[in-house]
Amino acid sequence: MEEQSAPIQQAGIIANAQATLAREAIVHGKGLMHGQDATLTMKPAPPDHGIVFERVDFDPPVQIPASVEYAIDRDRRTAIRNGDAVVETIEHCMSALRGAGIDNALLQIDGPEVPLGDGSAVAFVEAIAEAGIERQDAPRRLLRITDPIILQEDNAVLAAFPAVGDELHVLYELDYAGNSNRIPRQSFAFTLTDSEYDDQVASSRTFSLVEEAMALQEQGLCTHLCPEEVLVVGDDGPIDNAWRFDNEPVRHKVLDLIGDLMLVGAPVSGHFVATRSGHSLNRRMCRAIQEQVKQRERAELLESGRTMDIRAIQQIMPHRYPMLLVDRVVEVDGNERAVGVKNVTINEPFFTGHYPGTPIMPGVLIVEAMAQLGGLLLSQTLEHTGKIAVLLSLDKVKLRHPVTPGDQLILEAQTVRASTRTASLRCSAHVGSREVAEAQIRFMMVDADQAHG
Repeated sequence: MEEQSAPIQQAGIIANAQATLAREAIVHGKGLMHGQDATLTMKPAPPDHGIVFERVDFDPPVQIPASVEYAIDRDRRTAIRNGDAVVETIEHCMSALRGAGIDNALLQIDGPEVPLGDGSAVAFVEAIAEAGIERQDAPRRLLRITDPIILQEDNAVLAAFPAVGDELHVLYELDYAGNSNRIPRQSFAFTLTDSEYDDQVASSRTFSLVEEAMALQEQGLCTHLCPEEVLVVGDDGPIDNAWRFDNEPVRHKVLDLIGDLMLVGAPVSGHFVATRSGHSLNRRMCRAIQEQVKQRERAELLESGRTMDIRAIQQIMPHRYPMLLVDRVVEVDGNERAVGVKNVTINEPFFTGHYPGTPIMPGVLIVEAMAQLGGLLLSQTLEHTGKIAVLLSLDKVKLRHPVTPGDQLILEAQTVRASTRTASLRCSAHVGSREVAEAQIRFMMVDADQAHG
């Protein structure tokens, strides 16, 4: 997504050049869950475009960036949605794109689910190989894990650690408790390279125990499939089928993880260790990586020096003590994004009356601080010269954690829409890595003389 470009470029490591398809590649087939026929056309895309799906059976077509912000909860698969448009079971295709080193592609599809192929990534790997790969005149954005991330859901664990170099390493342990006679406990260590992916991971197929397959069919899912087409595991192993690898299930889990990690929005470098994890935990990891990137960016901004100090702020803002709540602005990206700082001290006048025994910054003032930063951002637009931003409305306000003396509020404002008369911004406030507040704020632009009058 466009708003992720800045943090990714600042926090990532440039490695090689971006790549896209040399020409379009097409995959036909039925989807895994719903069985609808679909055609997926993978097309070249310009640098910094990222991976974007497009439902061409909508009028007008609807684009859905392959980013975790658009991910929705689905059992046993990964799906993304934008409005009414949904694309299901994208993980095998995404995995193939990552395995081939594709950074940018427009994936046009005429149905709600990506074709299954044989349940592996082979159909996509072959289509990409036939189309060819084209290097682009732009540096690749690579996100490196810099601090450990450890996530857990019940008995499933997914952890990420820094790695030496820029490669993606995965160690996965698969343990079907109580079913070791059918799917033995197995592990697989893998380092992602183009050739290793094709040989060791791409052909591993999705699988299920026979009772899981029956439960899905009772829900009306996968009714078009028979055991010869997918791996359904019974008491004696695959029914009417055979393993391609002795540890094919764990290899497929690695395939899924590689695909799901693409939802971060750029290739990831690190060492990942997984036990019994699946798509839900993979999505949580993507969000955690994005937050680590943003936290690192905020820290770098604070160390980089001032962009707008308090004197510059006072020249723009009509507010004064005690209602001026932005101490400095550390980054202004045109009229698109601003990052500011509010240092919260025990000397704030509101602490004398707001829970004086346990001082907590009033939530309304956190929102006001975000709104003031938004006003400073809008002031950078030339068409708003001579005007100030007046708060018009608040929406989707969430106060997530208390702010206390000694905290440093990192404020962020991003422009969603702006015209000569109104503007809509998405704002957030963090203390360290923790988001403490967010809101969508709408402003009306008025002449400064009119506002002061």
